[in-house]
Amino acid sequence: MAWSPATPTATLIELRRFNRKSPDCHSLHQAPRVWYATLTEHLLTNGYTRGAIDQTLFLKNLGDDLILVQIYVDDIIFGSKNAALCKEFEEVMKKKFEMSSMGEMAFFLGLQVKQSDDGILVHQAKYGNDILIKFNFAYSKSASTPMAT
Repeated sequence: MAWSPATPTATLIELRRFNRKSPDCHSLHQAPRVWYATLTEHLLTNGYTRGAIDQTLFLKNLGDDLILVQIYVDDIIFGSKNAALCKEFEEVMKKKFEMSSMGEMAFFLGLQVKQSDDGILVHQAKYGNDILIKFNFAYSKSASTPMAT
């Protein structure tokens, strides 16, 4: 489906992170397969479906609304345009696991995430600045690169 102004965008999606922190979960840290199997069973039992290609992606449709849940080791990123689905997901997770919501995602796996009413911007400005500093180019004079037009 091609994008059109009427097509929903990521503009209203609220991305959040969960991080497991209970002693029970910590013991599972030694057995990632057990943690993932336990988490998968819990999500499937609560109406989520696993992605066909990415086995760490879970989806749940409720009418026209959708929530996406992405698992990465012991972090969980989820987002939906429907705030009620996000709240329901947090409640489902807290029924089984002692978890803390880390709030709106701002940094993950070296990527910076900036969310606003205009959309979601994912960038690596910090990484770029760190590289410039590391190789003593942070305060170098810039020069234009000629390009054919």
